Amino acid sequence: MTDIQQSTWEEWIGADVVDDSGTKIGSLTNIYMDRSTGQPEWLAVSTGMFGTKSSFVPISGAGADGDALRVPYAKDLVKDAPNVDEEDGYLEPDEEQRLYQHYGQSYEPWTDDHVDVAEGDVGGPGHDTSGPSTDSAMTRSEEELQVGTRSVEAGRVRLRKYVVTENVTTTVPVRKEKVRVEREPITDANIGDALDGPDISEEEHEVVLHEDQVVVGKETVPKERVRLDTDTVIEDQTVTDDVRKERIEVDDDNGSVA
Repeated sequence: MTDIQQSTWEEWIGADVVDDSGTKIGSLTNIYMDRSTGQPEWLAVSTGMFGTKSSFVPISGAGADGDALRVPYAKDLVKDAPNVDEEDGYLEPDEEQRLYQHYGQSYEPWTDDHVDVAEGDVGGPGHDTSGPSTDSAMTRSEEELQVGTRSVEAGRVRLRKYVVTENVTTTVPVRKEKVRVEREPITDANIGDALDGPDISEEEHEVVLHEDQVVVGKETVPKERVRLDTDTVIEDQTVTDDVRKERIEVDDDNGSVA
C-alpha cells in the first residue's frame, strides 16, 4: 500500500474504496476537510444499494492499493458508520465526534480557541487561513518535488539448455589392398625354383586382401561454461509533475503602501 500526498487526494474521487481485506466498500465521492486546519480528514464513500448512501471513513491510514484506495477498517464497520449530513465539505464537531468514537479514535473537543475555516473566521491579528493564528507575518509555502528511486523487478532471464541435431560430413582416408600380377622370366638364378615340383600339375595359390573399414563413434566433449551475470547501467529519466506555490499580493484600498 502506497502513501498518498495531500495534494493528490481529490484525484482519487470516483476510485474504488476497499477494506483492510481487499473487499470493495464503494466508490469515493468526496473529500471532507477538518474545520480547524482545512486539511483533508474524511473520505465520503458511496455505499448501500446503488450507492445511494454515503459513509465516512477517516483519511488517516488510507493509501493507494493499485487503482483502489485501501482503508484500515472492515467493510461492515464502514457501512455501519453514523449518518451525517453532506453539506459544504466540512463536518460539524458533534458529527466528527460520533464518527471518531465509531472508529475507536480519540477526538479533541471543539473549543473557542479553534478557528472555523468553514465559516471564514479570520480570528485574531495575524491569522493565516492555512493554519492557526500567528504573529503579524504571513507564511508563504510551496510544494517541492521530491524525486527518488526504488528497486523493482523488471524481468527475469533464464539459462535453458536443449539438444539440437546437426549433420556433420568429414573425410577420412581408407586403405585397400589390390592384386597385382607379376611375371618373372626364367633365369639361371631362379630355374631351380621353377623346376621344383612335378613337370605338369594343377595347383592354386590364394592371396588374402585387406582394406580399412570406417568406424564411427561419438564422444561427449565439454566445450564451454555459460553463466548469467548482471551489469548496472545508469540512464537519466525526466520526471514532470505539478507543484503548488502560494503567492502573496497586497490589496491596499487606501493606496498607502509604498
